[in-house]
Amino acid sequence: MESHQNSKIPQILAMYSKELIDHWLKEQLSAVTMRRDLISEALLRQESEEFVGLFSDAVKSGNLTNIDAPEWKKVREMLASLSRSRTERGFSTLEVSTFIFSFKQPLIARLSQVHGKDAEGLVADLLTANTLMDKLGLFCVEEYLRTREAIIIRQQKELLELSTPVVKLWKGILTLPLIGTLDSERTQIVMESLLQMISDTGSEIAIIDITGVPTVDTLVAQHLMKTVAAARLMGAECYISGISPQIAQTIVHLGFKFGDTTTKATLADAFSLALRKMGLTITSMPGKV
Repeated sequence: MESHQNSKIPQILAMYSKELIDHWLKEQLSAVTMRRDLISEALLRQESEEFVGLFSDAVKSGNLTNIDAPEWKKVREMLASLSRSRTERGFSTLEVSTFIFSFKQPLIARLSQVHGKDAEGLVADLLTANTLMDKLGLFCVEEYLRTREAIIIRQQKELLELSTPVVKLWKGILTLPLIGTLDSERTQIVMESLLQMISDTGSEIAIIDITGVPTVDTLVAQHLMKTVAAARLMGAECYISGISPQIAQTIVHLGFKFGDTTTKATLADAFSLALRKMGLTITSMPGKV
């Protein structure tokens, strides 16, 4: 580890922490990246004071280069928590990293004042300070990206769940209208949603409607059959509706067979069959067409 015994950075943090915080707070409040709609001045001051306190403790060790070292653990934890929190609240990458990068100006200004005419010492400390703050700033950016990736994955899963709603058409009859392309991940969510609804309602018939599925290839057909098989294991009979002429021709061309699974051209046809299967009929009221 490179030695920084002659650095005045620890001394500045120990002697001028309040002045540094006040200067830094002004820098943050006046920055174009300041999001007053997402963070209050009181919270900003609290976070700034917490960072300066932890930062001051870390630099006392004399390690001003390796932020992965144990003495920087609390600083990393604080910045990771701050970055995650701000990312989840809607801050951009620049707005998150500005928290650290804006600390350079107060630190450099105080270094220039303390070093006075010691140009050599000033240059060394300026280089150290810039490098250190850049590393901490990049750490915030990396945490931002990790958090954003986790948010995107979570939102994609939520969208998949919303795109596969299981609807109760009648007592004992469910339908699962599918829209868009089926892949392995989505099929898993489809199966879980359908099986859970079958379990919750005790339904005997489930209609999988593929009217909104643009194409059916061998893989999609296999996914459908897996869902049908899983539903049967739960004691529910499955129908597949929405078989258009084009899809029917494609399935025949592929040579794929749905076995003994009932298929219908429309959801209405499948629902009518399900009602008959349940011993129910639909009749018109007198005087009504």
